[in-house]
Amino acid sequence: MKLDDIKKLQQKKYRSELGYFLLEGEHLILELEKAAQLNPLLQAATVYVSDSYGDRVTGFMPVRISDKKMQQISSTKSPQGIIAVVPMSALQNAPHKDAKRTVYLYEIQDPGNLGTILRTLAWFGGFKCVLSRNSVDPYNPKVVRASMGAIFNVPLELDICLSDLSARFDRFACLDLNGAPLSAPSFADHRCFIFGNEARGVPHELLQHLSLESFSIPGSGVLESLNVASAVNMCAYELNR
Repeated sequence: MKLDDIKKLQQKKYRSELGYFLLEGEHLILELEKAAQLNPLLQAATVYVSDSYGDRVTGFMPVRISDKKMQQISSTKSPQGIIAVVPMSALQNAPHKDAKRTVYLYEIQDPGNLGTILRTLAWFGGFKCVLSRNSVDPYNPKVVRASMGAIFNVPLELDICLSDLSARFDRFACLDLNGAPLSAPSFADHRCFIFGNEARGVPHELLQHLSLESFSIPGSGVLESLNVASAVNMCAYELNR
């Protein structure tokens, strides 16, 4: 791939057009190497290293470029000197263990939130992450960095309408201030858990036709809401407790 095209991968339009996303930094490249041992499709990734990166060994045959060119294609102000270009198809067709539970995210916008959620789901295992239309792109460099490599370990589905899930699940769970506590036995009986947009939640009209049970995370009452990534963290912990 031309370096000019690699630079374009910072934009969703070109990621979709070219079918690749960026992975930047030594830690994420190490996670890529581990993931490639389980998913051979990831071995099609190309790793670029700068002159100043030195001769540190990676699991890929790196393409060496100048520090100036590395600066040009990097999405960070202070590049670590190593970037991978990864085919999105390698993740979309990746072999995964069966996910027993699904986390559905409605129009989540913050890259840091999505990256943190993926990291949580990977930590506990057994989860699939399904994103609605108009959600942040999981291949956004900020999401990828925040996931700390978890993007390789959580099955993803994109642009899925909530109504489409009715054919897969007969019951849904969501969070509500007036719901039953997470410790209620019925919480763990569900297989699909719905979380809404950071500011607006999920529109009521999208929920009214679902068989939905509400649960709550008890708090002090000082604040009206909880960060969505924190809420998913607590729910995932409770489901695996």
